[in-house]
Amino acid sequence: MGLQEEFEEHAEKAKTLPESTTNENKLILYGLYKQATVGPVNTSRPGMFNMKDRAKWDAWKAVEGKSKEEAMSDYVTKVKQLHEEASA
Repeated sequence: MGLQEEFEEHAEKAKTLPESTTNENKLILYGLYKQATVGPVNTSRPGMFNMKDRAKWDAWKAVEGKSKEEAMSDYVTKVKQLHEEASA
């Protein structure tokens, strides 16, 4: 299975993460997903009163230097890690 297929499979698995998944981990996944699918941040940072979107933007910005492949690989690894933690 290629990286693209594995990434897509784990993007589906990410939807089944438990409710107990922390916002921090969700933001890490969001940033990696956006970097893998869109590339570097292409929007301006949301205003200070829009906390949720601002946190998501910051998470994406934090992984800006990663290549598409690197972001996909890190995303797959993180989803696996979160599922393992949830089943432990």
